[in-house]
Amino acid sequence: MQTLDPRAAARAAVSARAGRPATAILQDTPDVRLVVFRLAPGEEVAPHRSPSTVLLTVLDGSGALTGEEGAQAVETTCRAGDVAAYAPNELHGMRAGDEELLLLATIAPRPGGER
Repeated sequence: MQTLDPRAAARAAVSARAGRPATAILQDTPDVRLVVFRLAPGEEVAPHRSPSTVLLTVLDGSGALTGEEGAQAVETTCRAGDVAAYAPNELHGMRAGDEELLLLATIAPRPGGER
């Protein structure tokens, strides 16, 4: 068994480049990828699609999650403890509000299949 601390990993995550949220991969197997995000106030991950099922768990902070209803993009307020489930190819994104936002993305199966 492996024990993971997504909050600590999100707080320690590093941004790949300026203006991008900090991320870290917690687990990466063909079955599932776990990624944590740390978004500064107002920072966002633009809405996009994934061929996998995506679950976004809000670990700390508050902000907005983007999804879709029919063909329309919609934003929903989120706070610590909320979980949003996105079907494969469903539009999803996230934006921090006035405070830092920590999220855990569970992506299954892992994009790209075999490693």
